[in-house]
Amino acid sequence: MAELIACKVCNSSREKYYGLAVTSLDQLKIKGGRALGISSSASVSVVLEDDGTIIEDDAYFLCLPANTKFMLLRPNEIWMHSHQADGGTAQPCRRSTYVEVDGQDVVDGFESWCSLAEQLRQDLASIILMSEADLQSLIDVPCSDLAAALDFSQQKTKVLQDTLQRMLDRREEERQSKELLKLYLKAMEQEGTWDPQVESSRPDETDGVQVEAAAGFSSTTLMVLKDKKYPETRLSNEELQMVVAHGMEVMMVMLGWDNERTSKLVQACENELSKRLQQVQALQSLSAQNQSTSQPHAERETRAKRKKQTN
Repeated sequence: MAELIACKVCNSSREKYYGLAVTSLDQLKIKGGRALGISSSASVSVVLEDDGTIIEDDAYFLCLPANTKFMLLRPNEIWMHSHQADGGTAQPCRRSTYVEVDGQDVVDGFESWCSLAEQLRQDLASIILMSEADLQSLIDVPCSDLAAALDFSQQKTKVLQDTLQRMLDRREEERQSKELLKLYLKAMEQEGTWDPQVESSRPDETDGVQVEAAAGFSSTTLMVLKDKKYPETRLSNEELQMVVAHGMEVMMVMLGWDNERTSKLVQACENELSKRLQQVQALQSLSAQNQSTSQPHAERETRAKRKKQTN
């Protein structure tokens, strides 16, 4: 006879915990579902209660220590951390009432991907403001789970996750470029050597400092503009706006370039800035379209509830 494993099980709201003794993951689903009032015909998934880790491998399940806490989720439910569940208003986020005395497992500083998904559901353009850790968190979520949280189709969710990955890759490339630039500048300072071609292209030192201070450009930004290929892709939105706003004459003095070369740079910066603004507008338009399609559904549900109450 297989060895019995003691464990605890709860549903997504964490209202009650039940102690069980099972021999396998399948038996946990059956006995746990029965204890929590879940229909035997319903498909359930098992996750760790404290961090939401999905448990699908029976061998892994058997390796877990005794009295591990599990959560059983129906297909339309998602795991939420207890910190978020305490203050939420949605059904899976009600305050937990523990039956067991050993109580709560707290993981300080943990932010569930669910809150990030809710931000996206409200405004898709918010991905621009997300950190790299936030983007990676949403990329790592199973496509089906994220689709359910966003109320998107899986195909649309896959496109979204691919977009998030591209954004993350681009940020990584930008960070590596900045690190290389720092190393390059540090090496030049230590060796005391400068490229003669760059030196000859610079304006008078005193005038250059005055123009730089007046224009608001940092020495690092100027180095990127002068020495990097496709510098417009390496500048922030604010720096691009500064280049476009100063125009040809100021940039010619700043960089010591001729009219044609400076014109190409200013035009490239203007095109890059326009492209980024179009991306933001497209995301905002997509978000507005998503909200407009979900509103009729919400209105139908409200009318149905009112009709049921009157009956």
